Amino acid sequence: MNTKLVNIIIFTIIVIALGVAASYVVANVLHVPLEVQDVVTALIIAVVGISMITIIARILKQHVGNVIGKTTGETLSLLVEILGYSVVGVIALTALHVGITSALFGGTVFGLVAGLALQTSLANVFSGLFLIFSRPFEIGDRVTITTWQYGLLAPTYPPKFWSNDFLIPGYTGIVTDIGLMYTTIVTDENVIMKIPNNIMIQAAIFVHKEEYRLVRTKYEITKDIDPDDLIPELKKRIKELDFIVKEPEIKVLDTTLNTYIIAIDAFCKGTYEEPPRSEIIKVVMRTVKEIQKIKAR
Repeated sequence: MNTKLVNIIIFTIIVIALGVAASYVVANVLHVPLEVQDVVTALIIAVVGISMITIIARILKQHVGNVIGKTTGETLSLLVEILGYSVVGVIALTALHVGITSALFGGTVFGLVAGLALQTSLANVFSGLFLIFSRPFEIGDRVTITTWQYGLLAPTYPPKFWSNDFLIPGYTGIVTDIGLMYTTIVTDENVIMKIPNNIMIQAAIFVHKEEYRLVRTKYEITKDIDPDDLIPELKKRIKELDFIVKEPEIKVLDTTLNTYIIAIDAFCKGTYEEPPRSEIIKVVMRTVKEIQKIKAR
């Protein structure tokens, strides 16, 4: 059995044993008044109950999630926490001999006050639940998050043939956790980013789940090389790359006084653009150099 799981079970047994022992000592050894006993009992129930719920939720998240899927495990974990804490609260109130009517009235008043005071936090919690149940993405997905709350400044003067035709102002990375308050993403720069769930629920989310994606590569060619000679040769060589799904499309995009710009659109396996683009550029460089050598003879 997993060592961590064994430690969690042992800790659970210890917490229960301490709770029972504390209750016995208060009632039969210290002989404190009944009113104080009720308060102490309610506190013990709350501490033991919260500890138990937290442990069970962690087991569901870490161990059961590996079997049924991380996102499903996360959903079960959140449900157990919400239902468990509610049950613990009811049992603790029962230990204090609080009537149902009084509890409901007090809960209503407390709910109104807490709701006004904790609007942002509660929005994060409910947004986290909506994210888990609606599943716009799952744990392990590579996503791009774009939202007006987190703006980015785009470069204003890149060389035209290197720049994108458009720029998505977003953050890209792997989703590692969907919690009650935050969604955690490890960005492509290997930086941990925690985004509040109420922002995630409003954001535009690009999910990079497809087996292949369109990669555009631009390259500047001198005009002494005829595009009608170059393009067929490039198509043949690029198609031989093992990550290319089908024959690439190559077109002339723009021209300058001495050069022209070609665009290579290729469907490539994987979720990242840079590795296939790098290999395509290498092929173009080698091909252009070979054609130039032939012309120089």
